[in-house]
Amino acid sequence: MVRVDRLSSSVFVLLAALLVVSLSVAIPARAAKTSDRADGLSPEMVHGLQLFSPIEASSRQAVDYFAERSGKDAVPVLILALRFVSETQPAIIDLLRKLTGETTLRSWDEWMVWQEANPIAEYRPFDGFDHISMAVHASVDPALSVFVYPGVRHEIRLEEITWGGVVKDGIPPLTNPKRIAGADADFMSDDELVFGIAINGDARAYPFRMMDWHEMFNDVVGGVPVSLAYCTLCGSGILFETTVEGREKPFVFGSSGFLFRSNKLMYDEATHSLWNQFTGRPVVGPLTGSGIELKTRPVVIGRWADWKRDHPATTVLSLETGYRRDYSPGAAYGTYFASDKLMFPASVEDARLKPKDYVFALRSSGAEKAWPLRLFERRPVLNDVAGIVSLTLVGDAATRTVRAYRTDGREFSAAGAAQRGGPTILSDPEGIHWRVTEEALVAPDGKSFHRLPGHVAYWFAWSGYLGKSGELASE
Repeated sequence: MVRVDRLSSSVFVLLAALLVVSLSVAIPARAAKTSDRADGLSPEMVHGLQLFSPIEASSRQAVDYFAERSGKDAVPVLILALRFVSETQPAIIDLLRKLTGETTLRSWDEWMVWQEANPIAEYRPFDGFDHISMAVHASVDPALSVFVYPGVRHEIRLEEITWGGVVKDGIPPLTNPKRIAGADADFMSDDELVFGIAINGDARAYPFRMMDWHEMFNDVVGGVPVSLAYCTLCGSGILFETTVEGREKPFVFGSSGFLFRSNKLMYDEATHSLWNQFTGRPVVGPLTGSGIELKTRPVVIGRWADWKRDHPATTVLSLETGYRRDYSPGAAYGTYFASDKLMFPASVEDARLKPKDYVFALRSSGAEKAWPLRLFERRPVLNDVAGIVSLTLVGDAATRTVRAYRTDGREFSAAGAAQRGGPTILSDPEGIHWRVTEEALVAPDGKSFHRLPGHVAYWFAWSGYLGKSGELASE
């Protein structure tokens, strides 16, 4: 995602057409009454659209209208305008302060965080906000109107949906991408990171250098249709099964260009519903309320050298993706990853960790729990409990490599010195050595403990979406 906070005048062509009376006929703010209509638009909608006019006098007239109206339900449209207008920004801030009583907030980022923390009824947007949101975002890219439009079903607040600075599919997914044998990937360096996936003996590596640019793949691994939904902003690559009971075909996903609390809103090509990348649930559009929740599968981050060593038959993404990008490591998001700042606003109420500290998140196992990656700096093997599930985690903080296994109360330790990427052999209390594989911990006699799904993420994302219902491991 690219942080863009202003629109050039050229993108107002479509918006100007939707402004109706506000740009073609001067409507004195004092004369407008809530019962009036202009081409089917209420005065609130007309003046809400007028806020975004590139003509300063027209935008200021809209601010005056909402100031006289004094309704707190105008706060969401004022915050939205704060993102995209400049000349009337001081007047908008003054009005926001009068309507909310908040006297210290200045930037759009600060007001968005405030809005997230204040979901109370009096600040809910007036009827027609969905019209305004569609018009504003369609002026950026007309294709965005397939996601947010008048009357769209939603279970997240439309006013919290944020444009990420790119058009629809501006971050293109890789669907059934070309792969090559790992032995032939001479462009890969040993220390660069990959997403490693192995299903039914089919091992594949998806390098960060390419996934940073595409943030999504749709593929079939080991006969299982899957998508890796990678939100670079929240540091989480989550592997979802895309086959859902009751649907004939697997879902195919892409990046909408919208965000929700600094998290990617992906979309499915079949219905153009928006999905929360972190929860795997549709939250805006036709599938909202359907009860669909994608099943997660295990995925691991690791060094290319470690993955190739442990999976000599692995394949890896080819540089021939069909797109022209600078696929050198760190080219896309190196600056963001190196910073402790968020690129887009999101509330971080839980300060037990820093917002961009990495955690390993256990998923779809009957309990939501996170472990700070720094725990693995001291111990490569952790025995713990999540809810009623006893498990063993094997990891390496330096490479962000963590695998979790349900071990039913049996405890393990590293057998011998741990290597980069974590130990590959564990020892149980009887001294039996168990192999660490992608599917399970395996004993010499064939007994096994299966692997649990999980992924790495930034703390702000996990705590924001799962923190209230989940648990953070103690250090």
